[in-house]
Amino acid sequence: MSEGVLLALANVESAYGPIKAIRGVSLEVKRGQIATVLGSNGAGKSTILKTISGIIDPRRGTIEFKGESIAAKDPALIVRMGLSHVPEGREVFPLLSVRDNLLMGAYTRNDRDGVARDMEMVYGYFPILKERAAQDAGLLSGGQQQMLAISRALMAQPELILLDEPSLGLSPKLTKEIFEIVVRINRERGTTILLVEQNANMALNAADYGYVLENGRIVMEDTCDRLREKEDIKEFYLGMKEAGVRGERRWKKKKTWR
Repeated sequence: MSEGVLLALANVESAYGPIKAIRGVSLEVKRGQIATVLGSNGAGKSTILKTISGIIDPRRGTIEFKGESIAAKDPALIVRMGLSHVPEGREVFPLLSVRDNLLMGAYTRNDRDGVARDMEMVYGYFPILKERAAQDAGLLSGGQQQMLAISRALMAQPELILLDEPSLGLSPKLTKEIFEIVVRINRERGTTILLVEQNANMALNAADYGYVLENGRIVMEDTCDRLREKEDIKEFYLGMKEAGVRGERRWKKKKTWR
């Protein structure tokens, strides 16, 4: 691993049965950085995160976290090493209270005072969770559940958070609020974040470095400032709303990148 790199993937391949989802993916996330992976639906973005966190075993390639191989390790061991995964769709425990969901995030810890301090810390980021602490998580709104999922990950005191589609199903206003807090967490706590997101504009504004995934392969990478200026990114991501269905069809036909 290069100096300052917290997470490194080299030539990673993962599959669902006979179907390859990611093909030869190589990427690095530096300590203290927000990195993002952009791509259309089905490109393999979520599979990358699931492979890193141990939910899916890679078919080949290497995954190193803090200089140690974590490929195919038990997910609980990976959490103990300092890596938390906020999955797509939140996946909170709906029949447990907000408070108990947060305690589930701290299940690897035995420092009761530290857990109590961190619970107050996440309530500081998301005050609505303190108001709803005794309420079943399944009764929260989608935005509140996303706040809870991020907070639950923070309770494990991670060095790296894998954040999968935090804007999914949320209003633009809530999406903006959550991204602002994600950036605060990164800046104030130094937590490194690998973000998968379809809202390219939000992701590129929040992140430092970006990768573009197409059909399971990384086809472009650069700083987010530079990616925003590339014509293909402008056309197929930042201009998607204006392009509409025509842009989506052209995206599917396009085979080469400038």
